[in-house]
Amino acid sequence: MRTADGPKKTAAIAALAMCVAAAAFLCLFVGASGMSPGECLAALARTSERASDVRIVWNIRMPRVLAALLAGAGLSLSGLIMQTVLGNAMASPSTLGVSNAAVFGANLSILAFVGGFVSTGNNLQNYAAGINPYAASLTAFAFSMLSALLVLGLCTRRAFSPGVVVLAGVAMGSVWTAGTTLLQFYATDVGLSAAVIWNFGDLGRATYRTDAIMAAVVLPSAAFFCLMAWRFNALLSGDAAARSMGVDVGGLRFLSLLICSLITAVCVSFLGIIGFVGIICPHVTKKLLGQDHRFATPASALSGSLLLLLADTLSRSMGGGSALPVGAVTTLLGAPFFAAIVLSRREAG
Repeated sequence: MRTADGPKKTAAIAALAMCVAAAAFLCLFVGASGMSPGECLAALARTSERASDVRIVWNIRMPRVLAALLAGAGLSLSGLIMQTVLGNAMASPSTLGVSNAAVFGANLSILAFVGGFVSTGNNLQNYAAGINPYAASLTAFAFSMLSALLVLGLCTRRAFSPGVVVLAGVAMGSVWTAGTTLLQFYATDVGLSAAVIWNFGDLGRATYRTDAIMAAVVLPSAAFFCLMAWRFNALLSGDAAARSMGVDVGGLRFLSLLICSLITAVCVSFLGIIGFVGIICPHVTKKLLGQDHRFATPASALSGSLLLLLADTLSRSMGGGSALPVGAVTTLLGAPFFAAIVLSRREAG
């Protein structure tokens, strides 16, 4: 049944979509190349006399913008759905230890296989010659999905309650973090530097191929979450109420967490750790539009894209000729926001 304020919320979502489009367009004009707006427009239209400008806009900036749109939407949606199915306002895409496992997998690939103590030692030329840009992403994805499946598998053998899922995820994340520490302790200087750089959330790694892979995961997942909106709304009333409405609570929780883990694994494996998007955007969305998933789901996806686009624009504006890691910018924005959530809930209590 449509609520009385449904048209207002629909208009708000449409306005948010226009803001995302404007931010994406603006993001194409920001960079260290020194191109003027007119030169950027000419390069965007492929009418520029300088081939380098066309390459910068279409081969560097455009994949970066698409990555911000897809990763921002995916991470924000993951946070929204996790907070709903776990009944925990602090739940985020890293709740199941997925991000920690991705870091471990990438470090294992970089340090042990192509960038560290097994093959290259401290020889920078050997490292540059041996590194495979997709090896770290593939290993990160494999370990992040392994972590999610282990957590969900353990929870299905016990009571599949939100509290058990969160505790299992925290424990598993601690194991992966300890493993990463051990790998880095024995790493060479060159391998350690490469591993630390990978940990930074960086949209500059995006290519059209990685964007296509992220789109193949994020877009169908977003459509699924939109179709399941009424089930998530039922879950907001509690497990018992949802069961009385015919919702398979355990199955919905398992499938939702698995899809959220898949989205997070793909985004993190290609771009590195981009924190707090899955906490900031869902909370802002629910504050402005309420918790009805018919509106919160598309709004959360759009707000995630908008936040990551603005953060990336800010990171390239502040870099002094080089782009700052966008993960650092989102963390700087998210830490005060996280503290505000904790304090407001404490005051409400």
